[in-house]
Amino acid sequence: MSLSATALGALIRPCGPVIDPAIAARTHDRLIETADAGGWRAALDAAWLALEPVFAASPYLSGLARRWPDRLHDILRQDPEARLAAILSDTDALTGGAEDVRRPLRLLKAELHLLTAIADLGGHWDLDQVTGALSRFADATTRTALAAVAHDQRTRGKLTSAPDDPRGPVPGLFGLAMGKHGAFELNYSSDIDISFFFDPEQLAAALGPGVEAQTFVNRIGQGLATLLSERTADGYVFRVDLRLRPDPSSTPPVVAVPMALDYYESVGQNWERAAFIKARAVCGDAVAAAEFLNDLTPFIWRRSLDYQAVLDIQSIKRQIHVHKTGEGLEAAGANLKLGRGGIREIEFHAQTQQLILGGRDPGLRKDRTVEALAALAAAGHMPAEVADELTIAYVRLRGLEHRVQMLDDEQTHTLPADPGRRQAVAALEGHADLASFDAGVETLLAGVNRRYGELFEGEEDLSSPYGSLVFTGTDNDPETLATLERMGFSEPASVADTIRSWHHGRIPATRTARGRELFTRLAPRLLTALADTGAPDAAFRRFAVFFSGMNAGVQVQALFLGQPRLFDLVVGVMAFAPRLARALGRYPAALDSMLDARFQTELGINTGLFDQMDAEARASGDFEGAMNVVRRLHREQDFRIGIQTLSGRVGPAAAGLAYTNLADAVMRTLSEAALVETLRLGGAFPGVVAVIALGKAGSREMTASSDLDLMTVYDAPPEAVSAGKGWSADLWGARFTQRLIAALSAHTGEGGLYEVDMRLRPSGSKGPVSVRLAAFEAYYAEEAATWEFMSLTRARVVWASDADFGERVTAAIEGALRRPRPGVDVAADVRSMRDLMDRERRPSGFWDLKLASGGQVDAEFVGQYRQLVRAAAGATLTVSTVDQLGHDPVLAESWTLHQQLSQLLACAFEDRPDPDAEPSAFQARLAEGADAPDFDRLRAQLADVRMRARAAFETALPCPRDGVSDDPR
Repeated sequence: MSLSATALGALIRPCGPVIDPAIAARTHDRLIETADAGGWRAALDAAWLALEPVFAASPYLSGLARRWPDRLHDILRQDPEARLAAILSDTDALTGGAEDVRRPLRLLKAELHLLTAIADLGGHWDLDQVTGALSRFADATTRTALAAVAHDQRTRGKLTSAPDDPRGPVPGLFGLAMGKHGAFELNYSSDIDISFFFDPEQLAAALGPGVEAQTFVNRIGQGLATLLSERTADGYVFRVDLRLRPDPSSTPPVVAVPMALDYYESVGQNWERAAFIKARAVCGDAVAAAEFLNDLTPFIWRRSLDYQAVLDIQSIKRQIHVHKTGEGLEAAGANLKLGRGGIREIEFHAQTQQLILGGRDPGLRKDRTVEALAALAAAGHMPAEVADELTIAYVRLRGLEHRVQMLDDEQTHTLPADPGRRQAVAALEGHADLASFDAGVETLLAGVNRRYGELFEGEEDLSSPYGSLVFTGTDNDPETLATLERMGFSEPASVADTIRSWHHGRIPATRTARGRELFTRLAPRLLTALADTGAPDAAFRRFAVFFSGMNAGVQVQALFLGQPRLFDLVVGVMAFAPRLARALGRYPAALDSMLDARFQTELGINTGLFDQMDAEARASGDFEGAMNVVRRLHREQDFRIGIQTLSGRVGPAAAGLAYTNLADAVMRTLSEAALVETLRLGGAFPGVVAVIALGKAGSREMTASSDLDLMTVYDAPPEAVSAGKGWSADLWGARFTQRLIAALSAHTGEGGLYEVDMRLRPSGSKGPVSVRLAAFEAYYAEEAATWEFMSLTRARVVWASDADFGERVTAAIEGALRRPRPGVDVAADVRSMRDLMDRERRPSGFWDLKLASGGQVDAEFVGQYRQLVRAAAGATLTVSTVDQLGHDPVLAESWTLHQQLSQLLACAFEDRPDPDAEPSAFQARLAEGADAPDFDRLRAQLADVRMRARAAFETALPCPRDGVSDDPR
């Protein structure tokens, strides 16, 4: 049949204006050469009026025509259906290995693309015919490619089955067409999603000796993907995506059927159920494929769904943000597939309704979107006018999508932002006026988005005020990445990958179906709350530590969903407090304490917790039980103090007192338990014992990271021994102290409490672990150095087995401090010790609050020096550093500021942080806690007060060569 203008006119209708005459002219010149040689120049001239706008608008199509003009001739002189049948027949007829079919497949793809575009643009084919032609060709190329790579393996002796084996080129191996390919809905430049599976028993019989099945099928799957997707001088056939298999980041490219079935039955997600609505066998062992799909039917089409499962299915569409988020529904740059008013909104609505209702109504099990909409309307689940409107919009959107892809054969769904390129799309649609085209697109998108928004009425919103948050599928959703970027995440793709991995059940919290369903609802709230902290990156990292570390997640996620204010509080603290995040990760039960009415009670008010600690420890039955009771209640109270401090509810001073009161309660309770345990092990003993706290525990200035500086003092008759094992008084005191240290520092199933330091006892680590009261008094009267008296200025009795003995020990401490020490230059000793520390323990940086010049140690040394001088003079004693400093406002100001910062940093971090590297939101909280206007001024204030404090230190404790002042002020 010769080419004629009449035949061409039946196929091609004029498009819009000629966009790029130069491209059209070059194409025309090349076609003329071939037409002259082939004798169809006159026919070409007659046809050019219709062809010119197509080639002028599409560099890709004009390139195909110039490169293969004879194929254009074949397309135009034949009926499109006949030409398509020939292309499919030629594809199926290809034989040989990968190298034999590589070039022919690409040439056939080029002809198929040229045919499809002309038949589409000419109005000869409707949407179903266009997508059907593309999908049928994808089927044929997949079958041919599988046969080719199997041929190569057969020639190498790896595969022993016959080429014409009725179970396919590789018995037991099959590929499923997924997504649009499976539903015969491929778009013009689509990739193809294929999921490969194999039956190990069937495959084993077809393999050569010593061939390992998994390695073999991986090579087959990857070989097929490479054959089709590799770009050569002739182009490519299809980009192949193998990631719609179970959990693609942790499974091989080809999955064994038993493994796949186990995955879908145990952790398969609802979006994967939606994907299988469109799945069909496309290549390989048809029998094995049919059995597999049949076995998956209960997974895809569940006959009964509980309320939470329905909510989870609905969440697939509710995660898309319906309302305006800062960008309008504009044609320029509009994503026709994933954007607002796009194709996905139509598909998601149909698929989610199918998943919910299709288990009981087989009539809804349609794989094609338009058919699904019609079935839903026919069954009364959607108004007919809505189904009609969405169907018309779907067809138009898919047509636009195809024309965008025809420009350059790119897998894009976005209308060009550039007006010139968008005009080319308009021309392929027959629009001469860009403004009119844009207005029509915007009206179309707005209509779909409006209908989509109606679906949300009365439903929980699972998007975010920042935008859509969709984590279905294997690819990161562009709208979701844009939302995460708006939220302030510096690496949106990494955040999206992590959230998706949690959806896949890769952590204990989401390993169950219930856990995943809850997380679907929690995820958008989580990300919004993280963004609202002002430090989303840090908050997400720390929440991930907590969330990944939980042994289970249903109860905690349900708690967060039911208590949104609690959830926001926890996430807010996570932004600044890796210490608390790790604590929650190890012991999620600490969250239970937040539901206790006492949690929000202001620190310092008696809540009965310490009485509860004592009562429960006594009732626990044994020493280890008492240790666990104390650890559990300590953890909850420590968490409460940290939350209230970091949230700004209480100031650092109140936090310091709260931490000390907690430590006192712990020491009292566990001292009692240690005494009971010691008496149980050794028998009754006529002795008494007291526990003395020193350091920050003694001065009531503890932080979240403070250890316990302790010593124990006992007394007993000279010849007293225990009734059971005959322990001496020294051994009995040592045994009690060892039990106490274990009780305070050992790690149990409920965690740990404190590091315990006993080196401040008389004679330090060289002396006995516990000291008799008389020896204590003698040591401080005869042997103790000035630094030991300095430590004693913060000593106080926190527990005694006998009240009178406790008073005796308190009196002994005061007596030691007041006893004159003739010939001792206290100021010189204190200064010498500070200089030694300055030489051997240099500050680690600007934020070394303890050792920095003018920092805490300088103030504490001056305070302790003055306490010693005043004690000898009979003045009132105090363990408080600020009180010890007396009326020295500069040093008191410096110590208070440093203590405020220490308190906040210890609440938030377990190690030494660098506030300069922390998020600005945390810096602001640090400044607020120190009563500074902002972080920069806090830094300046800290530098200034240190300079003044160091000068005050030099005045109080001048270098020995400058003379020493014993002025107690």
